[in-house]
Amino acid sequence: MEEELKKLTGELFELLGIEAKITVSEKDGVYQVDIDPKDQAGLIIGHKGETLGAIEMFLAMAMKKKKGEWVSVVANVGDWKEKQEDYLKTIADQAASRARETREPQPLYNLTPSQRRTIHLYLGDSNDIETESQGEGLERYLVIRAKA
Repeated sequence: MEEELKKLTGELFELLGIEAKITVSEKDGVYQVDIDPKDQAGLIIGHKGETLGAIEMFLAMAMKKKKGEWVSVVANVGDWKEKQEDYLKTIADQAASRARETREPQPLYNLTPSQRRTIHLYLGDSNDIETESQGEGLERYLVIRAKA
């Protein structure tokens, strides 16, 4: 299945007119698609990773159509996802620290659903901090607060 996913990804980028080196690996049922687009990384990542997320969704849907079953696909450009996760953890740590010190809720705005999820999971094991998403649709935001 790795070769099929690599071929499919290559065809997608060929249609987009983007030259990219593509490698695919599998671990625990998750297919990792690493993309090296040379000087067009920003184009592929998109605003807040939205284009990269769309590529993941397209590849998963295309593989479902070909194989008849869903496969989990994670696409990454360089180490963008790792840097993004480190950045989100730093923001979470800072907000959690402020919540502990001030005992006031710390809202975090302008996060995508996956960014909110990353922070929820990261702070989920904390004994003295809790997280909650509030609002609806595009107005949804994350609140970090000290537990009572």
